[in-house]
Amino acid sequence: MQLPDYKEARKRNSSKIEKEYYVFNENAANIGLNKKYYIKTYGCQMNEHDTENIKAMLEQIGFTETDDLSKTDLVILNTCSIRENAHNKAFGMLGRLKHQKEELNKNLIIGLCGCMAQEEQVVNKIMNKYKYVNFVFGTHNLHRLPYILEEAFKTKKQVIEVYSKEGNIVEGIPAKRSNRYKAYVNIMYGCDKFCTYCIVPFTRGKQRSRNSEDIIKEVKKLVEEGYQEVTLLGQNVNAYGKDFDYEYRMENLLEDVAKTNIPRIRFMTSHPWDFTDNMIEVIKKYDNIMPSIHLPVQSGSSKVLRLMGRRYTSEEYITLFDKLKTIPNVSISTDIIVGFPSEEEEDFEETLKLVNYCKFDNAYTFIFSPRVGTPAAKLEDKTTLEEKEKRLYKLNETVNKYFLESNKKMIGKTVDVLVDGLSEKDGMLCGYTDTNKLINFTGNKESIGKIVKVLVTDAKTWSLDGEQK
Repeated sequence: MQLPDYKEARKRNSSKIEKEYYVFNENAANIGLNKKYYIKTYGCQMNEHDTENIKAMLEQIGFTETDDLSKTDLVILNTCSIRENAHNKAFGMLGRLKHQKEELNKNLIIGLCGCMAQEEQVVNKIMNKYKYVNFVFGTHNLHRLPYILEEAFKTKKQVIEVYSKEGNIVEGIPAKRSNRYKAYVNIMYGCDKFCTYCIVPFTRGKQRSRNSEDIIKEVKKLVEEGYQEVTLLGQNVNAYGKDFDYEYRMENLLEDVAKTNIPRIRFMTSHPWDFTDNMIEVIKKYDNIMPSIHLPVQSGSSKVLRLMGRRYTSEEYITLFDKLKTIPNVSISTDIIVGFPSEEEEDFEETLKLVNYCKFDNAYTFIFSPRVGTPAAKLEDKTTLEEKEKRLYKLNETVNKYFLESNKKMIGKTVDVLVDGLSEKDGMLCGYTDTNKLINFTGNKESIGKIVKVLVTDAKTWSLDGEQK
């Protein structure tokens, strides 16, 4: 049994990152024969890609996927710890699974992984109150899933294997891609920023970058398989390469990926601190690097930003924002937290002032959620939930106004759209523009998986309407 330890997860040193390779567990080869699995994924794109890896490993040992929870033999919850709501959803699902195990299928195997598995209090709670959960594994040993399952099946005991360490790079983990045209590619793991509200440096470990050769090889294979778009992933993606002992950074990687001729390249998530002028110039240089930037600001108050540990001021963010706006046709989205401890009304007004200046194309807005183990969780918070909700409502009114304003500017334009598939609107297709705007449009079903021209005919707050040219 290996339990999470925040003290170990907090450590950082200059030791060299080791590269490992996925090794298939022959002893587990037939564990899943005639059995079905069901996975519930919470959280970010990194978790979504982890789920693609989990699915491939499960199918290597004989399991087949089902979307019918009542008919499965194995359930895995791939969890998120960024906010309390994500915690509550996962524990609520575990309660539902307890009933299913007791009433419908006593042989049901239940597992939990992802960022919640890296939290001390979560694992302690599972050991004490959720003894029917069969296994728990963390973000650092995803590749060991077949070994963990083998132990869980053989011993019939609760198996907990969670490493709290800075982390290594594991290459060669198989992936069952959820989309035939768009793919996630991890370029780095972990984070060393330690923003005071964020648990990710503890759950995902030290900032560590994959070798560019491995990334380029993966992208070239995706090109050969007909993929139209890759999204380069990392907790702080534009810090890529800062852990190398040689000069190769995100701008170099972006350029090399662009040269593979993959039609579309996206990347997320960026920290303003690491967004360089050289990156901006490379984005301008290559048409296949999409002009869509996600740049979390979190607050418009420099005082609050300082308490958050963000290491930039509101003015510095705006300076970077103005540089990004020199990229032709660029769209910029962001994240904003309201109700951070010590946020006064004037601080919130500073956030509104920044939003009114930037007029973001999209924004993800949240009320501050304290995470156990982070410095911000210990700060005195005098603001009532009612006041925080009022601020969030006012913020959402403001950002939504600019989303609609931005979308209306698209009416009458012809845009390139990568067609995802059938829209929820009857008889229509859907896809995303180069600026990452959702569009529903009338068109030819044979266009699914292709990049086509679409005339924008109408605009709503969250989406566009159009017709294929």
